[in-house]
Amino acid sequence: MVAAAAVVLAAPLAIYPLFLVKILCFILFASALNIVLGFAGLLSFGHAAFFGGAAYITAHAAKVWGLPFELAVLAGVGFATVLGLVFGALAIRRHGIYFAMVTLALAQMVYFLAVQLPFTGGEDGIQSVPHGTLLGIVDLGKSTSMYYVVLGFTAFGLFVIWRAIRSPFGHILAAIRENEQRARSLGLNVERYKLIAFTLSAALSGLAGSLKAIAFQLASLADVTWHMSGEVILMTLLGGMGTLIGPAVGATFVVSMEHYLSTSGLPITFIIGTVFVICVMLFRRGIYGEIRARLLATRQPSDLGD
Repeated sequence: MVAAAAVVLAAPLAIYPLFLVKILCFILFASALNIVLGFAGLLSFGHAAFFGGAAYITAHAAKVWGLPFELAVLAGVGFATVLGLVFGALAIRRHGIYFAMVTLALAQMVYFLAVQLPFTGGEDGIQSVPHGTLLGIVDLGKSTSMYYVVLGFTAFGLFVIWRAIRSPFGHILAAIRENEQRARSLGLNVERYKLIAFTLSAALSGLAGSLKAIAFQLASLADVTWHMSGEVILMTLLGGMGTLIGPAVGATFVVSMEHYLSTSGLPITFIIGTVFVICVMLFRRGIYGEIRARLLATRQPSDLGD
């Protein structure tokens, strides 16, 4: 933990800070999706609606309404939370592929609104979003300052996820994922717990989208497309769903590949798809999940009891 903290704190000294900011935003986004996908067993194809919707609201609040950074982000997170509550209430009574299709259909409605509504800027999006300052003190126009602020928000989001998963609430989600009928027979309100998990996931996805909009001064249609939902699912699966570290590994891997291959002239989508197929064939639990499982398998029984 200490070594990891030292690495992330010193990272801007060696790597371009805004690239690291993008990685952090997608780490938070993938970890938020993992609440419903990995821990609750719900495959959502609509999380781009929360990520991109919050980005639009935050960008509009900061640029047009002139709200400070904190209130603009809060507006985006609030919008994503309410939207997640509404979407969850409509979708959680469906199961399997039907749940996924309902979330996809609802997200496409948000995409349609993003294209049609005047304040979103259509295909141009909302550009030149002001960075602002944190608490009126820290100038977020400096990339290094922005990195540390986003790092703090990401750490907070990951702590919330860790605390939720390690709580009785998290154990109930695991029970629902493994055997929903048994959970019902124990008297648990399954729909209620699913809705809470879905809303929490939407709120943290909105936080990721809000931070990305401020950091890159842009909210665009790319943030609300079904492709964005598919990409974050890919990140979660590659890293290892159902683990706390797996989504971070997957997000870092995918964002880094897109960044370093963007100027190579190679078909990035094809390469990422190939890597995904290879990982599915060789690492069924994802990169981190497989490594973790193999390390645990090599431990002696006496070690497991310690």
